[in-house]
Amino acid sequence: MPIVMKVGDSPEEAQPEPKPQASMEMVARKTLDGNIMILDHIDVDIIVMPTENKVLTIAKGSLSEDVYDTQDRLFRFLTQKGLVDPGSVRSGNVYGSMEAAYVAESYNGSDPTEVVVFDIGKFIEEERPYFAYDEKHEQDNIERITQPDESTELGKVPQEADKGVLPTTGHTWKISNKNMGPFS
Repeated sequence: MPIVMKVGDSPEEAQPEPKPQASMEMVARKTLDGNIMILDHIDVDIIVMPTENKVLTIAKGSLSEDVYDTQDRLFRFLTQKGLVDPGSVRSGNVYGSMEAAYVAESYNGSDPTEVVVFDIGKFIEEERPYFAYDEKHEQDNIERITQPDESTELGKVPQEADKGVLPTTGHTWKISNKNMGPFS
């Protein structure tokens, strides 16, 4: 009696890989424990934890009102999309972090983690004009401070050794006690 072994899939049985319905480019990394870190936002890092069905946001720099507002907008956005339970939004165990649980099972067969990551990408796309505005505003401030306008209301002021009404060199001041008042 011969032994029959079947190894691998035959070309007839291999199913074609389904095409993605939508795609998006983001700066993201996968950690060793399977978490997805999305690093595109200027204020926060967003971590999707598929094993815990949780979204965590951590401030990139110091905690400020801008960071808290960003975290609040993100979780409101995800709540409006029906991905995050609004009762689960809370402060995380890391200073300045905020977290929320997302729905673990999908009724239409799609992977909830993929949907959450995709919608976070849509949130970041909506925020991009604000990133550009903040960057332009910061560049304008740096330029204004480092390269000031060299003229005044009266025009260009020429360089001189002494300017103003008080001499700065070659003059000694004499102070007498008779003009000092009653406390001298």
